[in-house]
Amino acid sequence: MAADGNYRFSREAPQDEMRPGVHRRVLGTTGRLMLVEFFLERGAEVAEHSHHNDQVGYVIAGRLQFTMGDESREVLSGDSYSVPGGLPHSARAITDVTLIEVFSPPREDFPR
Repeated sequence: MAADGNYRFSREAPQDEMRPGVHRRVLGTTGRLMLVEFFLERGAEVAEHSHHNDQVGYVIAGRLQFTMGDESREVLSGDSYSVPGGLPHSARAITDVTLIEVFSPPREDFPR
């Protein structure tokens, strides 16, 4: 362990399938933040939901239809989005998509 932190290597971070076509890997967490990699298969959907956690995402590869409230946008590789806690949101993978999301505070319903 580093002075006040830790390392998490991808080979040690298991990927789990949250729902059909939606895979996640928790890459790092502290008491205030959580970093998660997601892989969505083409056509996979994340139904509308909300949570108290702030959420920021960055699309590494692919195309994603992302909806916040009543506004829907197509986000592409290199694009990002920010979702304040409590705002309903959903997503649909137009192509295979790899993205990174940060949650604050960490999601209690995700594995650590």
